[in-house]
Amino acid sequence: MKRMLEAIGFDADDTLWQNEQFFRITEGRFHELLNDYAAPDHLAERLLAAERRNLARYGFGVKGFTLSMIETAIEVTEARVPAHILRDILEAGKELHAHPIELLPNVRQVVERLADTHRLLLITKGDLFDQERKLAQSGLGDLFDGVEIVSDKTPGTYARIFRDHAGGAEAGLMAGNSLKSDVIPMIQAGGWGVHVPHGLTWALEHAEAPREAARFRKIDDLGGLLPLVEEINAAGSGSLGSR
Repeated sequence: MKRMLEAIGFDADDTLWQNEQFFRITEGRFHELLNDYAAPDHLAERLLAAERRNLARYGFGVKGFTLSMIETAIEVTEARVPAHILRDILEAGKELHAHPIELLPNVRQVVERLADTHRLLLITKGDLFDQERKLAQSGLGDLFDGVEIVSDKTPGTYARIFRDHAGGAEAGLMAGNSLKSDVIPMIQAGGWGVHVPHGLTWALEHAEAPREAARFRKIDDLGGLLPLVEEINAAGSGSLGSR
């Protein structure tokens, strides 16, 4: 029976390794620094608004987050923020940029197993240097046939990547923690979208699960990907039974 999947794509942050928890720690430090100027809830709201409007300017990742913190500090203090606080915000951003890599459960064994049978792709958003650093430190780099660090994840992005590396999105699967970035646009491109939830998800990545989509699946962690890939390949068709 024909194998359905030629290539499997993985998101990086909070799919292969921890990421959002370090942003939360840094944001907590940001709140402490500006405690005399704004309440935590108000500060969080202003920071999220800055991040949202700055995505088009700075993209995703640590640098954009750091610049948004600085912008928010200037705004909430009406440009009276002391220089030493701006310095501490910059230092917090630098520490975030250098956080250690902590692989999530079952990641290494799953990636190693699938590397023997499928083309593997790492598809991630964020700062180029930061994502390259994290991949190198993860020890997983040699297992991927392709690495794509993109400005955003859209149906067109997935269509291009899986066309370049496989027989198109229809023969591909994308696994990730973000419904908005990893799952929904991959399904819209014609492929399989597998949601691997993480306990922490950035507010700007929230979306409703496409439960009615035939190629949508949800697993508890990456350990569930191996039997799912076997199931899809064994079916030999684009539609399986109910979830």
